[in-house]
Amino acid sequence: MREIIFDTETTGFDPRSGDRLVEIGCVELVDRRETGVTFHAYFNPERDMPAAAEAVHGLSIQFLSDKPLFATRVDELIEFLGDAPLVAHNAAFDFGFVNAELARAGRPALDMTRMCCTVQMARKLHPGAKHSLDALCTRYGIDRSHRVKHGALLDAELLAHLYIEMTGGRQIGLGLAASSASITVATAPASAASRGPDRPFREPRPHMAPAAELARHAEFVAGLNQPLWLDTV
Repeated sequence: MREIIFDTETTGFDPRSGDRLVEIGCVELVDRRETGVTFHAYFNPERDMPAAAEAVHGLSIQFLSDKPLFATRVDELIEFLGDAPLVAHNAAFDFGFVNAELARAGRPALDMTRMCCTVQMARKLHPGAKHSLDALCTRYGIDRSHRVKHGALLDAELLAHLYIEMTGGRQIGLGLAASSASITVATAPASAASRGPDRPFREPRPHMAPAAELARHAEFVAGLNQPLWLDTV
C-alpha cells in the first residue's frame, strides 16, 4: 500500500486570516517502507513573514521572494500525492493550509477521509503523555539531533520513521504472519511419541508448595497484627 507522509511550514496558524503555505515536504512509503521518493518545494507567499513564524522555521521573505508560487507547482504536487492516504502530525492544520492553497489555484480540495493524524494516534497509544514530534521521537528512540529548526521535508522524514514505529515497527511487511504456522510447529514442545533416543522421558515436576510450607505460611498469617484485608470483612 502506498502512503504519503507530509509536513508543511507556513506564515502563521490560520489560512482564513491570510496566512500562507511556504514549504511542503512529502515522503513516499510503500508497505510501511520508505522508497526514497520525495517531493519538496518552497513557495513565495506573496506577503510578509512574521518574526514569530521565521523563528520557528528560519524561512525569511528574502529567501522565499524568488521561489515559485504554489499555483506554479500545484499539478506536480497533485500528481505526486495521487490517491494515497496522507499522514501528517496534527493533520488538520496541514490539510487546512494545503486545501486553502488548492482553492486559490482553482483545484479540488483534498478529501478529508484520506487524512491520518499521528497526534490522534499518539493520544490513543500514550494517553497523558506529550505528543509533540520531538517528544515522540524521544519515546521511540528516533535520532533528531540534526533538527535545529523546523523544516517540512526533514520533519516529514522524521514523521515517516515515527509512523512506521507507531504502526508496528520494521517488522511490518516481513511476512511474519504468513510463517506463523511454521514457527508454531517448530517451537512447539516435542510429544512423547516424537522424542528421539537422546531425549529420555522425565516425570512432570510438581509446582505446588509442600504441606510443610503451607503450614508455616498459615502460622505466619495467623500471627499478623491487624492485617489490612480484614478491614473489609
